[in-house]
Amino acid sequence: MAGEENLERAKQGYAAFASGDAAAAMQDISDEIEWIVAGNSAISGTHRGKQEVGALWGKLAEKGFSVAPEYWFSDDERVVVLNHVKLEGGEADVADVLTFRDGKVVKFQSAGDTALLEQAFGSR
Repeated sequence: MAGEENLERAKQGYAAFASGDAAAAMQDISDEIEWIVAGNSAISGTHRGKQEVGALWGKLAEKGFSVAPEYWFSDDERVVVLNHVKLEGGEADVADVLTFRDGKVVKFQSAGDTALLEQAFGSR
């Protein structure tokens, strides 16, 4: 049952993010979130806490970031989302893994085209 509930929470969060409603998108994110961005771009690394994640989202918005979920999978603790993302003239397929604990996302990790991030934000 937890898997289905977490899947629904994830879908609501992605829909809120897509509509620009950051407060609703943050609703089911833990205050102690670890948001991991792969690669060597200027935004890569681990962002901790809602404030850092909000700042990251702001940087993504500045570059025209959009995400279109295509497939959803879940078990009791994790939701995996296969997405198509667009960012400053480029696009890529990305897999996101959201780890839930007590109904909140405690870890978010994305795997995809890190070169797209480096193109948009520069390298570290």
